[in-house]
Amino acid sequence: QVQLVESGGRVVQAGGSLRLSCAASGRTFSSFSMGWFRQPSGKEREFVAAISWSGDSTYYADSVKGRFTISRDDAKNTMYLQMNSLKPEDTAVYYCAAEQSNWSGSPSGMDYWGKGTLVTVSS
Repeated sequence: QVQLVESGGRVVQAGGSLRLSCAASGRTFSSFSMGWFRQPSGKEREFVAAISWSGDSTYYADSVKGRFTISRDDAKNTMYLQMNSLKPEDTAVYYCAAEQSNWSGSPSGMDYWGKGTLVTVSS
């Protein structure tokens, strides 16, 4: 079993920056590919970014490419999402997800989910 806890969400002005964290406990963190999804109010959950279990590969949605950076620190069992140049359309609940071994990208393929942290970008 893996428990995921997101933190760092808050209200920020457009153009600002924010760093989200996802702390993991339980099974071996380093064996999981990790990712971020987000769900704007009234909309479906969408992929944001992911990092492979080895840390060698990263993946980004087109909408955040060049603005967001995903990273992981296996010594701390923590994944991060650095978000820069934030836009009002980035407003959403951000969820951390873990997938055993390779990243598939499908929400239905995730093995574990956090409960989410709310990011609100004001214009």
